[in-house]
Amino acid sequence: MGFVEIVLIGIGLSMDAFAVSICKGLSTQRVKLKHTLICGGYFGFFQGLMPLIGYILGVQFKDKIESVDHWIAFILLSLIGLNMLKEAFSKEEEEECDADFSFKAMFPLAIATSIDALAIGVTFAFLSVNIWYAILVIGITTFLISMGGVKIGHIFGLKYKSKAEIAGGVILILIGLKILLEHLGIFMM
Repeated sequence: MGFVEIVLIGIGLSMDAFAVSICKGLSTQRVKLKHTLICGGYFGFFQGLMPLIGYILGVQFKDKIESVDHWIAFILLSLIGLNMLKEAFSKEEEEECDADFSFKAMFPLAIATSIDALAIGVTFAFLSVNIWYAILVIGITTFLISMGGVKIGHIFGLKYKSKAEIAGGVILILIGLKILLEHLGIFMM
């Protein structure tokens, strides 16, 4: 898996954090650099940590399911992507955002938005991925996108929230499909 694919996975994974960051920016009277760094730090750290945990778990099973690893990668990426699309088109009201950037507020949000990254880490265990490189790229990508989300939310409001979730879902589904097609010999890159 190359740099572009890892960056695209990082972008796809960061869309939940981006949506929460937009919400945080929307609810903040005056956005300071501190606010963007807090969001970027929490979300970037956990988006980087969770794939590592997933990778460690996935390596435990790699030998047992290596013959179907491409199907597992495809299914996990597609399920995560479809869930993001479902959330984007959902009419349900989400929790109200507030301007609280404390540990008590940010820690659960960072965990909740990075659960998908855990599944991606399991997928990485079955692919030829340098996990340290991947988690660094994913963490930095999420850090920067989350920082931007706070500013965008403060300026534009919720206008881009569902569009970000749609983009993230489509990216993850397409990468999963590419992995499957490459393994089946249908798509070469």
